[in-house]
Amino acid sequence: MEEINQLKAQLDLMQAALDHINQGFTVFDRDLRLVAWNRGLYDMLDMPKDIVKRGSHLEAFIRVNAERGEYGAGDIEGKIARRIERAKLFEPHYFERIRPNGQIIAVSGTPLPQGGFVTIYSDVTEERRRQETLEQTVAERSRALQQSEDWLRLVTDNIPALIAYLSPGPVFRFANRRYAEWFGQSVTSIAGRGAKEVVGAELFGELEPHIERAFSGNAVSYEYQRERPDGTNAFMRSTLIPDMTKDGRTLGIFVLSLDATDQKQAEAALVQSQRMDAVGKLTGGLAHDFNNLLAIIMGNLLSLNRAETPIARTDLDRKVAPMLDAAQRGSDLIERLLAFSRGKAIDPQVVALADILTSAKTLLEGSLPSSIDLKLDANDNHIAALIDPTQMETVLINLAFNARDAMPDGGVLSVSLSEADLGTGEAEKLGVAPGHYALVSVRDTGIGMDQETRLKIFEPFFTTKSFGTGSGLGLSTVYGFIHQSGGAIDVQSAPGAGTCFSIYLPFTQCVSGPGNASEPSSWDETLKGEGELILLAEDDPSVAQAVTDQLQRLGYSVLQAESAEDAKNLALTLPDIKCLLSDIIMPGQLNGLALARSIRKDRPDLGIALMTGYTDWSALAGKQASCEFTVLAKPFSDMQLAETITHVLSSANGTDGS
Repeated sequence: MEEINQLKAQLDLMQAALDHINQGFTVFDRDLRLVAWNRGLYDMLDMPKDIVKRGSHLEAFIRVNAERGEYGAGDIEGKIARRIERAKLFEPHYFERIRPNGQIIAVSGTPLPQGGFVTIYSDVTEERRRQETLEQTVAERSRALQQSEDWLRLVTDNIPALIAYLSPGPVFRFANRRYAEWFGQSVTSIAGRGAKEVVGAELFGELEPHIERAFSGNAVSYEYQRERPDGTNAFMRSTLIPDMTKDGRTLGIFVLSLDATDQKQAEAALVQSQRMDAVGKLTGGLAHDFNNLLAIIMGNLLSLNRAETPIARTDLDRKVAPMLDAAQRGSDLIERLLAFSRGKAIDPQVVALADILTSAKTLLEGSLPSSIDLKLDANDNHIAALIDPTQMETVLINLAFNARDAMPDGGVLSVSLSEADLGTGEAEKLGVAPGHYALVSVRDTGIGMDQETRLKIFEPFFTTKSFGTGSGLGLSTVYGFIHQSGGAIDVQSAPGAGTCFSIYLPFTQCVSGPGNASEPSSWDETLKGEGELILLAEDDPSVAQAVTDQLQRLGYSVLQAESAEDAKNLALTLPDIKCLLSDIIMPGQLNGLALARSIRKDRPDLGIALMTGYTDWSALAGKQASCEFTVLAKPFSDMQLAETITHVLSSANGTDGS
């Protein structure tokens, strides 16, 4: 009896525990009769308590649900029968049922080893409502995100810029329409592709260092050039911004590229305008120099012309030598002036700064008044920088003319070249990176500037000159060029104390100093000809006769052609002609370069050399990077002519390996 009481107490304890579970619980035996349950069965499912007792058949429970419409409308007996048949299979099952009151019940049945099954009833109404709300929220946010992406795509596709996003690899994850089309892609085809594959191996090799620097966490700006499908060149200016986390990791980089072609052309036009303005200022002084040179030539020629008796060789040499020297000086001066005036807008190269300063000094010497003493201290030929040499000359000439205007009563203009190390503080003040720099200083002893003026001098269109005498663009162009070259410019000035411009350019070691080939002091007899027949094509009779005389003095026979067409016929019909010497700029259908190329096709054995007195003839070469023939600049000496003819004859005979 005591054991029965203990068992009953244990069952009551177990039942109390089951009644505290917030789920319904039933156990049906193999005959589908109720064996055990908890209070959640009738609390959750509203089951009548008179059927919730041991021995009640499953059918009674199903009938209650069917009669109150929990299985939907229709044949009640059929619904009951089908559910009883499924229950007899004793298979694991799970389903959710929505009651007429909106309550959602999850039913989970597990079969027992000896037959029958245990069923758990869970009220999942709130959970399903939360899930539904969450799904609705996700759907709404997805729609909003898609709308935002559509708007972003709409905006970025219509911005006149190339926009992209690169992930590590580097791999494109996003590109707007303009960026994708720039590289022959679509916005869908470019996504997921490697940068090297998209932009091409050659361009990627140029861009890779910038991309790597951006992935290391640095904002990077650079320019590159690319050929458009129509064959024209486009200049692109790109900025890379790293996408970084708070802990310093780089997830990717944003790319913004702008077509800077029009801006480059405008910059080139501005630079050329400034250059030609400087040329205009230089010509007044150069005219004085040329008049002096012409006076030397004309004076000696008149003296020779007035001579009534034969002139001794020593007297002739005494008069001819200064004429030759004056002509050479005039030729050199014109060459420098033309090279300066036609310089390319952007042609960065490693150049010795001493050469540029010396060349600028030569151009300035005749253009500055005698009251200004121009001093140059540039003896170190190993200090170089990666710059456009012609633009650097423009900078120096602009600064020199400003100094001239600041010294109306004369003074000293000093230009010096040295090296400088910029520490962190100095570099930050100048807006450049710390390091080793080439320093060009331009100092005058003029009237100086007050602080207000000094702070404005690099602003575009700011000028202290009277209306119509200055554009206000000179110093702003100077500032732009120096910073474009990776350098900085600083100015120190005070009223009455003069002005000093300090130009800092990233230092580059020049491998060798300047070395201009000079005329040999003695004649090389091995350069004389042995009567070889030279065909001369020159449209100016006076020049043709002078060159003929030079060739004959050198031991060559000369046949003159009246035109390019005549020269071509002679070259192709007279095999005795060993060399063609033609002017480049000639009237008619053929210029000298076209003539040489035409003859070379049929006579590869013929030595060919060209000559010109016009320095800007290179456009005639077409798309070729350079002329394939030796070019002799007028005027030229006997030695220069002899070396040229000897070289082309040797090359034609296959005896010159150069």
